[in-house]
Amino acid sequence: MAAINRRQKLEAMLAASQNDQMLRYMLALELDKESDHERSLELFRSLMSDQLRYVPAFLMAGQLLARLGRTDEARATYEAGIKEAKNQNNDHAAGEMAGFLQALV
Repeated sequence: MAAINRRQKLEAMLAASQNDQMLRYMLALELDKESDHERSLELFRSLMSDQLRYVPAFLMAGQLLARLGRTDEARATYEAGIKEAKNQNNDHAAGEMAGFLQALV
Protein backbone atom coordinates (compact mmCIF):
# COMPACT_ATOMS: atom_id res chain seq x y z
CA MET A 1 0.00 0.00 0.00
CA ALA A 2 1.34 3.43 -0.92
CA ALA A 3 2.27 5.82 1.83
CA ILE A 4 -0.06 8.75 2.40
CA ASN A 5 1.62 11.95 1.32
CA ARG A 6 1.45 15.34 3.00
CA ARG A 7 -1.30 16.64 0.69
CA GLN A 8 -3.47 13.61 1.39
CA LYS A 9 -2.98 14.03 5.15
CA LEU A 10 -3.97 17.69 4.92
CA GLU A 11 -7.01 16.85 2.81
CA ALA A 12 -8.11 14.24 5.37
CA MET A 13 -7.73 16.68 8.26
CA LEU A 14 -9.55 19.37 6.29
CA ALA A 15 -12.45 17.02 5.59
CA ALA A 16 -13.02 16.90 9.34
CA SER A 17 -12.55 20.65 9.83
CA GLN A 18 -13.51 22.42 6.59
CA ASN A 19 -13.31 25.97 7.91
CA ASP A 20 -9.84 25.66 9.45
CA GLN A 21 -7.92 28.49 7.82
CA MET A 22 -4.49 27.15 8.75
CA LEU A 23 -5.23 23.74 7.20
CA ARG A 24 -6.59 25.37 4.04
CA TYR A 25 -3.50 27.58 3.86
CA MET A 26 -1.15 24.64 4.36
CA LEU A 27 -2.97 22.66 1.67
CA ALA A 28 -2.72 25.61 -0.74
CA LEU A 29 1.05 25.74 -0.14
CA GLU A 30 1.34 21.99 -0.68
CA LEU A 31 -0.65 22.16 -3.92
CA ASP A 32 1.65 24.93 -5.13
CA LYS A 33 4.67 22.69 -4.42
CA GLU A 34 2.99 19.95 -6.48
CA SER A 35 2.46 22.47 -9.34
CA ASP A 36 -1.33 22.32 -8.97
CA HIS A 37 -1.35 26.10 -9.24
CA GLU A 38 -5.01 26.66 -10.09
CA ARG A 39 -6.24 24.56 -7.18
CA SER A 40 -3.75 26.35 -4.92
CA LEU A 41 -5.08 29.72 -6.10
CA GLU A 42 -8.66 28.57 -5.47
CA LEU A 43 -7.80 27.88 -1.84
CA PHE A 44 -5.91 31.15 -1.46
CA ARG A 45 -8.90 33.01 -2.95
CA SER A 46 -11.27 31.30 -0.52
CA LEU A 47 -9.03 32.38 2.36
CA MET A 48 -8.91 35.93 1.00
CA SER A 49 -12.71 36.09 0.87
CA ASP A 50 -13.48 34.58 4.29
CA GLN A 51 -15.32 36.81 6.73
CA LEU A 52 -12.02 37.19 8.58
CA ARG A 53 -9.64 37.43 5.65
CA TYR A 54 -6.43 35.43 6.01
CA VAL A 55 -3.65 37.94 5.30
CA PRO A 56 -0.83 35.44 4.53
CA ALA A 57 -2.94 34.09 1.65
CA PHE A 58 -2.69 37.45 -0.13
CA LEU A 59 1.10 37.35 0.05
CA MET A 60 1.43 33.77 -1.15
CA ALA A 61 -1.19 34.14 -3.89
CA GLY A 62 0.58 37.28 -5.11
CA GLN A 63 3.91 35.45 -5.22
CA LEU A 64 2.37 32.50 -7.06
CA LEU A 65 0.68 34.76 -9.60
CA ALA A 66 3.94 36.65 -10.16
CA ARG A 67 5.81 33.36 -10.75
CA LEU A 68 3.15 32.38 -13.28
CA GLY A 69 3.66 35.68 -15.12
CA ARG A 70 0.20 36.94 -14.19
CA THR A 71 1.54 40.31 -13.14
CA ASP A 72 -1.73 42.28 -13.21
CA GLU A 73 -3.41 39.71 -10.99
CA ALA A 74 -0.40 39.65 -8.67
CA ARG A 75 -0.49 43.46 -8.42
CA ALA A 76 -4.21 43.48 -7.60
CA THR A 77 -3.72 40.73 -5.02
CA TYR A 78 -0.88 42.57 -3.28
CA GLU A 79 -2.88 45.82 -3.28
CA ALA A 80 -5.90 44.09 -1.73
CA GLY A 81 -3.61 42.33 0.74
CA ILE A 82 -1.94 45.56 1.82
CA LYS A 83 -5.35 47.11 2.43
CA GLU A 84 -6.54 44.08 4.43
CA ALA A 85 -3.30 43.88 6.42
CA LYS A 86 -3.67 47.54 7.38
CA ASN A 87 -7.32 46.92 8.35
CA GLN A 88 -6.07 44.16 10.66
CA ASN A 89 -3.22 46.35 12.01
CA ASN A 90 -0.63 44.01 10.53
CA ASP A 91 2.00 46.52 9.45
CA HIS A 92 4.64 43.83 8.96
CA ALA A 93 2.57 41.96 6.37
CA ALA A 94 1.54 45.21 4.68
CA GLY A 95 5.18 46.24 4.39
CA GLU A 96 6.25 42.86 3.07
CA MET A 97 3.57 42.91 0.37
CA ALA A 98 4.45 46.51 -0.51
CA GLY A 99 8.01 45.33 -1.17
CA PHE A 100 6.82 42.55 -3.45
CA LEU A 101 4.46 44.99 -5.18
CA GLN A 102 7.33 47.38 -5.92
CA ALA A 103 9.42 44.51 -7.30
CA LEU A 104 6.80 43.58 -9.91
CA VAL A 105 7.82 44.52 -13.42
